[in-house]
Amino acid sequence: MAKKPRLTIPKLHKTASQFAVVESLHGEPTLYGVTDGKAVGTYLELKFRPYLLERFTFVEGNAASGIDFPELAVDLKTTSIRQPQSSCPFKSARQKVFGLGYSLLVFVYQKTDGHDAKTGRLDIQHVIFVDAPQTGDFQMTRGLREILGRDGNLDDIMAFMHDRNLPVDEIELRRIAEEVLAKKPEQGYLTISNALQWRLQYTRVIEQAGAVCGVLRVK
Repeated sequence: MAKKPRLTIPKLHKTASQFAVVESLHGEPTLYGVTDGKAVGTYLELKFRPYLLERFTFVEGNAASGIDFPELAVDLKTTSIRQPQSSCPFKSARQKVFGLGYSLLVFVYQKTDGHDAKTGRLDIQHVIFVDAPQTGDFQMTRGLREILGRDGNLDDIMAFMHDRNLPVDEIELRRIAEEVLAKKPEQGYLTISNALQWRLQYTRVIEQAGAVCGVLRVK
C-alpha cells in the first residue's frame, strides 16, 4: 500500500477546492430542515476531515491545540453566506492587533432544501484562505497603520486603542502600544467583535479574496 503524502498548505487549498465542488452536488438527508448553523458547520467539518485523511497524513487538532491543523497552523471555519461569521476562542486582545496567530480556511455555503427528496444541499460558494498575518481586525490595524504613517507616538496609539475599546487594562495597553511602535502591524481583513469569544465576520475577506495580499480565493 502506497504511503500517503504529508498534508501541506498548497495541498490543503487544492483538496478543499475539490471537496467543495463534490459536496455542492450532494443531497444530504440529515441536513433536511436543519437551520442551526453550528450543526451544519459540524457536518461539513466532520465530512472534510475523512476526505483529507483518505489522501494525506496529518496531525489532527484537539482541544489542547485549539485548531484543526496544528502542524500547519490552520483552523477550519464554516459559515453561511447569509451571515458570514463564526466564533473563535479569545486568547488575548493582541489578536485584534497582530492577528489570531494562525491562518483560516473558510467554507462559505448557501443551504437549500429539496422538499421532494427531503435532502439538504450545501452549495459551497467560496473557499477562502486567510494567512495568519492578515487575521487581525480591519479597522484596528488600518487605524494603527495610519497613525504610524503620520508619525504618531505612544500616546496617540494608546488613545486610539482605548477609544476602540480594546479589552485590556492600562498596563497591557501600553505594552501593545510599544510593540506597535516597534513593528507596524500587518493590515488585517477580519472584523473582530469583542466578546467572551471573538466574533469573526467574513464579508470583507469574501469581497477582497484574490485582490489583496494574504487573502486567497481557493474556490
